[in-house]
Amino acid sequence: MKKLFAVALAALMIAGMFAGCSGSGSSETTAAPAETTAAPETAVETTAAAETAAAASMTLEAGKLLMSTNAAFPPYEMTTDDGGFAGIDVEIAGAIAEKLGLELEILDMDFDAALLAVQQNKSDIVMAGVSVTDDRLLVMNFSDTYTTAVQVIIVKEGSEVTADTLGDYMIGTQRGTTGNIYCTDDYGDDHVLAYDNGATAVQALMNGQVDAVVIDSAPAEEFVAANPGLAILETEYVTEEYAIGMNKSNTALLDAVNAALEELTADGTVQAIIDKYISAK
Repeated sequence: MKKLFAVALAALMIAGMFAGCSGSGSSETTAAPAETTAAPETAVETTAAAETAAAASMTLEAGKLLMSTNAAFPPYEMTTDDGGFAGIDVEIAGAIAEKLGLELEILDMDFDAALLAVQQNKSDIVMAGVSVTDDRLLVMNFSDTYTTAVQVIIVKEGSEVTADTLGDYMIGTQRGTTGNIYCTDDYGDDHVLAYDNGATAVQALMNGQVDAVVIDSAPAEEFVAANPGLAILETEYVTEEYAIGMNKSNTALLDAVNAALEELTADGTVQAIIDKYISAK
């Protein structure tokens, strides 16, 4: 009798075990759809992490985007009272760095040195109101254009200098800029003096060392506003495009920057940054 009771008890226990297994299996089956739903989010996070890692591998320092510039070219790049940097190029570069999962680090130097920095792999990008020219295309890659700029002529109020007679006078420019290149090509070295930055060229105009300054319209307006007695001639000197310079060998970074720039242009970020510093006429 005890033996029969034990057998029956064992049978009940085995049945209970199967019932427990069945209940556990049912619970896992119910949870499966939730895991399937979460998978795409995990995939997105994994892709984003992979893109960030890929971007980091394109730059000279992991996790950073090194930008060489000449922070004396308002409103594109300038120093702030607290020792930081501000301007159109600074904010666009910051937005690109954020898109790539990188931290922007700015290296301030002379304009010529800023251009050389990317060529010599001392910086990842150069943004300093850099215009695309045939000569520069030979030594560096350029991103898509992010804005256009106009070269203008600053003179003293009441000056006899005009766009047509510019070549008869001494012209101040910023060293290494397209303004310097164009003026030298058009009028010769004897009529052009190059200065380390636009502010120094404008000061030379104020002091009577030059008769005119050729520089981009946006900084020209800043300099004229800050220095009473100066004016900008109505006739534009030349129109050109600004882009981001990079090392010739780093095509991966070029593709990444262009992709980020395309998104920032499409969503209105680039134009909003430009409008913040340059009011519409």
